[in-house]
Amino acid sequence: MKVEEYNIIVRDYADNVYRFILKNIRDEEKARDIVQDSFEKMWKKVEEISFEKGKSYLFTTAYRTMIDKIRKDKKQGDWEEAPEPSIKASQQYTDLSDILQEALSRLSEIQRSVVMLRDYEGYEYGEIGEITGLSLSQVKVYIFRARKALKDYLVSVDTVI
Repeated sequence: MKVEEYNIIVRDYADNVYRFILKNIRDEEKARDIVQDSFEKMWKKVEEISFEKGKSYLFTTAYRTMIDKIRKDKKQGDWEEAPEPSIKASQQYTDLSDILQEALSRLSEIQRSVVMLRDYEGYEYGEIGEITGLSLSQVKVYIFRARKALKDYLVSVDTVI
């Protein structure tokens, strides 16, 4: 890949990668770091990657970097991010976005990732398999189970009330 082609990929896909990572980890600072790391890793292999595979390589690298970061954070923990007790006057939701975020947070990492890639980013099943390293049938199963879990949560009486 040439430098001009690398710059085209940066221009065309930086926002998409950022949105995908942000939707999965919901931390703007970490999402920016992951995207930056992904572009750095891609730059280091710019001579080995063809322009046609650039988008796939970028999303695969970002996905794997995100998974590594999540695993690292789980092992380390953060004293500053310890949950503080909160008092809530009501458990009712008034914003659909909050309900959807809660539903997504109940999914496993892999289910959330494949659903976001398919339904939010619009990738085909085969492309999701390339990005995540899963087989086509595994991708379909994870998406089916994730959608079923989302449906079960979203239509439950407790969520609606």
